[in-house]
Amino acid sequence: MNTEKIFDRQEVETAWLAINAAGDAGDWDLWADLHSPDCEWHEHNYGIIRGRDAIKAKINELMAPVPMMQFPVEWHVIEGSRVVFFPWQVFPDPTGGDEVYRFGCVTIYDYCGDGLFSRQEDIYNPNEGNEVVMRWLAAGGQLAMDPSALGLDLPRA
Repeated sequence: MNTEKIFDRQEVETAWLAINAAGDAGDWDLWADLHSPDCEWHEHNYGIIRGRDAIKAKINELMAPVPMMQFPVEWHVIEGSRVVFFPWQVFPDPTGGDEVYRFGCVTIYDYCGDGLFSRQEDIYNPNEGNEVVMRWLAAGGQLAMDPSALGLDLPRA
């Protein structure tokens, strides 16, 4: 039997909308602050990141090269205190056209009250993500800084 507290759906959804808004705005400090101090972020390509401070450091490291990314949500489900959703990971067409540079992700949040999440898990195919980034760069996309945080093996100029 599950003994975890189940929160009101509206409270969970309000917290989910807030954390998504922080990510959409690129405010990664606020995004991290919406995780509990003892949160675990299961990031399948980068490992398990434990604690709000570690999450804040990692998300800022990962997102610094790609501030242009967008995360439109295809769908979401709230069941009890869990939110499961599908945010596309999108890079804008560097030519200003309508070419699509995106890969899918399923994210799971466990809500723990007070507007905070105690667990996050991101499930995606890192090879697909790498292919999209490389295709975007080949089309003229520009990273904002050194791509080493992303783990990309780019040719040296």
